Amino acid sequence: MTESTTARRARLDGLCDRISSAGSKNDLIDAIDDALGVAPPEGDPVLIESLGKRYRGQADNAMKVHDRTDAVSRKGLPDVWAGDTSVLASDAVDATARAAEQMAEALRGGGNALITFSDCLEAAQKKDSGGRTKLRDARAQLGDKDGFFDDWHEDDGEEAARKAARSLATTGVDELLTAASDADDAARQCARDLNKYASEARAGKMGTDELSAVDRIALADTANVGGDPELNEILSANDLERSGRAMENMTPADRARMEKLLADAATPQEKAYLMKALASGYSVDEVAEFGGKIHGKDEVWLREHLAPVSTNSATGQEQQTFGGKLWDQDGATCVPSSTVTARAMVDPVYALELTGGPDGQDNSDEHFRERLTDEQMRMHEEGDGSNSGWWWDRHPSGMDSDGQVEISDKELSPHTGDSYESHDMNSADDRRDVLTDVEESVAEGKPVPINIEGEENGDWVGHGMMIVGQEGDMLQIYNPWGTTTWVSEDDFINGDLSAATDDRFSKDNNGDVNRVYIDQD
Repeated sequence: MTESTTARRARLDGLCDRISSAGSKNDLIDAIDDALGVAPPEGDPVLIESLGKRYRGQADNAMKVHDRTDAVSRKGLPDVWAGDTSVLASDAVDATARAAEQMAEALRGGGNALITFSDCLEAAQKKDSGGRTKLRDARAQLGDKDGFFDDWHEDDGEEAARKAARSLATTGVDELLTAASDADDAARQCARDLNKYASEARAGKMGTDELSAVDRIALADTANVGGDPELNEILSANDLERSGRAMENMTPADRARMEKLLADAATPQEKAYLMKALASGYSVDEVAEFGGKIHGKDEVWLREHLAPVSTNSATGQEQQTFGGKLWDQDGATCVPSSTVTARAMVDPVYALELTGGPDGQDNSDEHFRERLTDEQMRMHEEGDGSNSGWWWDRHPSGMDSDGQVEISDKELSPHTGDSYESHDMNSADDRRDVLTDVEESVAEGKPVPINIEGEENGDWVGHGMMIVGQEGDMLQIYNPWGTTTWVSEDDFINGDLSAATDDRFSKDNNGDVNRVYIDQD
């Protein structure tokens, strides 16, 4: 079985200590031999670089498509309809131009990521080779192992020879560790970027011939108003794939009904939310009922009622509200509260039940707050959450890991297709190991529950949140106090998410990210 890159780093880190502190010739020989037995950074930099250059070349072709399409858009098109679901030709051309630009960006970004990784891998392999040369030289200086009695005593000359070899071996194993760390970090960064670019190359995600290419491109391009379109796309990569599959599996009659619902939609946003409901697992009958509640609503109404998280910037912290009320927790219900909001992010039918009530038309933020609290309490009971206080004044006081898995599987899995398992993270290496899976999941549009802990007045406190987005080396954290905050990968790896919470969860107060819930391969 191939050793993981994290395990390789950890083993070399331990060997650095063993070699630098070796107090006998035989101990030093054993440690050097063990270090030489650690596999070097793997991969073919030349092949990786050639793939990167090929991707970059394809990006130029995609930009030619963009330029030609953009030129057509600027000429002024008549108000004619295209596609199966009545997309304005002008909107279709604009969406095609943006799709080509996104494809070019993905190909160029992916190519650059591979070339950067190739350069880092080549440098790491050279450093590793130099370190191995030093270790072999140190091993040669030591000669054969001492016998049982020889190892009892070391004269001045033998001690000097051992220390000289140990110094050389210490430098060598340090270079192996640096090489392994550099290659590991570069590979993870490359994987993160490739996953993100793959999710952003959206036009081909809806793998169905039941809608025209025009329809698929237009749906993938639709975003909520009021923020950066790329940060507020209505249909995630996962939504596009699931809705396309649902269209493929429909009866002809249901497919015709769905296409008519889409064609009758008043805005591109309304159309996208109908497809998001389909992606969430609802039948055509249920989508039609949902469609009746949102039909004719303007883009601002749709965003306010169906998007619990809106993003205006890829930095800083933002409050998430409906009317004057936050999407926040009631009492000690951080886990169910995070899950309620996460489900509302992936399930627009559920989101409307919370914001608009049974008929979808209730705009009262007070009523929203009542419904939100009721749902948080329902999920608290569903996950067998603990309570404190007297029987006449009971209130939630937390939920264990089993309960969190249970409500994630019941409330999120049907609408994302993902499954949830609890993974303890006891070190930076553990968090580094899971980070690529986390980033891949949220890039596809599937929120990831996490738990953190810290200290307050000498007592341990815990808190549940959701990772809901990723841009570059930043993660977007939803805190059920009603905010989303961008934090760095390094903060996540180091276990300090106090920027998204408060000082109780800082490293000064032993803050830690100690558990994640994800289907980790």
